Amino acid sequence: MEAFLSEYGVLILALAGCGLFSGLVAGLFGIGGGAVIVPVLIILFESLGFSDTASHVAIGTSLATIILTSARSVMAHHKRGAVDWQIVKTWMPWIMLGAIAGQLVAGMLSAAALKGFFGAMALLLAAQLFFGRPSWRLAEDLPGGAKRAGLGGGIGALSAIMGIGGGTFGVSLMTICGRAIHQAVATAAGFGIAIGLPSAVTAIIVGWGREGLPPFSVGHVNLAAFALISIFTVTMAPVGARLAHSLDAQLLKKLFAILLAIVAVRMLWSVIA
Repeated sequence: MEAFLSEYGVLILALAGCGLFSGLVAGLFGIGGGAVIVPVLIILFESLGFSDTASHVAIGTSLATIILTSARSVMAHHKRGAVDWQIVKTWMPWIMLGAIAGQLVAGMLSAAALKGFFGAMALLLAAQLFFGRPSWRLAEDLPGGAKRAGLGGGIGALSAIMGIGGGTFGVSLMTICGRAIHQAVATAAGFGIAIGLPSAVTAIIVGWGREGLPPFSVGHVNLAAFALISIFTVTMAPVGARLAHSLDAQLLKKLFAILLAIVAVRMLWSVIA
């Protein structure tokens, strides 16, 4: 036991801290915590000497944790009557298909490409959220038919490649389609389940048997990180949800943007430097 704690004690504490913070973020912003989990796990796994697989395992593990945190978060929002379940049900099939496709693509990308893609997309979204105005609208409501299928598939695919929940793209889409920020955050939390489950399974299959994986990994999902982060994120998500409903809508939007920008710059810098 002493040898185990000596070798992995710092990692365990870091994973616990990551879980506490990402759970708070999940409930607060409806993003499943992936925007925090992915870069933290990449840093941890790279520091352990697993640079070649760090990005893939970080993304796959983040997607797995999103299943529980999103479920916890969306139910906390549901108790406050903020979730539009009709949107969740009608968009879920397309998001799931996109998530599977996105994780298949992620498995073929290099570590640097994954980090660069994550950083670029997060920075664009942060700019839109921070500088956007409530009056900006692309439509009066969310689309249906072929547009819904395409946008839903896109949300699933991009989220799976980045290892994040549907909130990052879902919140942006719903707000520019006329939905209030609080309802957008609450409803998008439900997208995380549709993204996390199929893409995590795909990550395990794609990474099965790959060499150079961190300890306790099954394919591109690290079981130790999944267990520790899930415990703390499930505990903290309701706290974040309560805090979200006590904040001003515009403040919530800007806080979300700042978080994304910080993560984006850190990831892009790691690729360029």
